[in-house]
Amino acid sequence: LRLQLPIAQSAVTAIGYHRAGRSALALDPVGHQGNAGLFSRLWNRLAGSREGRLVWYQLSGSRGPGTSAIDIGASPGTDVYSPVDGTIVGIADYVISNRVQGARIDIRPQSAPSVVVSLIHLRPDPSLTVGSAVAASRSKVGVVLDLSKAERQALARYTQDSGSNVSLEVRAAATLSLR
Repeated sequence: LRLQLPIAQSAVTAIGYHRAGRSALALDPVGHQGNAGLFSRLWNRLAGSREGRLVWYQLSGSRGPGTSAIDIGASPGTDVYSPVDGTIVGIADYVISNRVQGARIDIRPQSAPSVVVSLIHLRPDPSLTVGSAVAASRSKVGVVLDLSKAERQALARYTQDSGSNVSLEVRAAATLSLR
């Protein structure tokens, strides 16, 4: 499954990966880790494996693979686009400390219907409904929210702002067994 950045590259402030829980699938980072340990940095320099200029940071998180969620930093109000061609299969409230703080949008990719791609930390576009078809990098699905007053944003450590971001996770789609 190929995922596009849901934020225009020129608006990205930082990229961080973290654990999103046991059911989230590991993502394969592109670029190099900006906060890698000394030996890893030394090896990358000696081996010449800097993989381009894109830098990402390893953030702390819950359980599961260390790269099962990606936070794409951007200023509040920045447009968020679908990372895949697919269909909206869910729009749900995102709750922090018993208060609704935006939404989670679930997309079933056209090329991989066995998974669901979720976007979190955004205000959904009012025209978006369950069943809407979306196109990667072209269909606006919402805008980035400022959640810095509701919770500390781990990405803030690597940006010059509050660390506002949209978070992306991939999970196996629910299946039904028919008898």
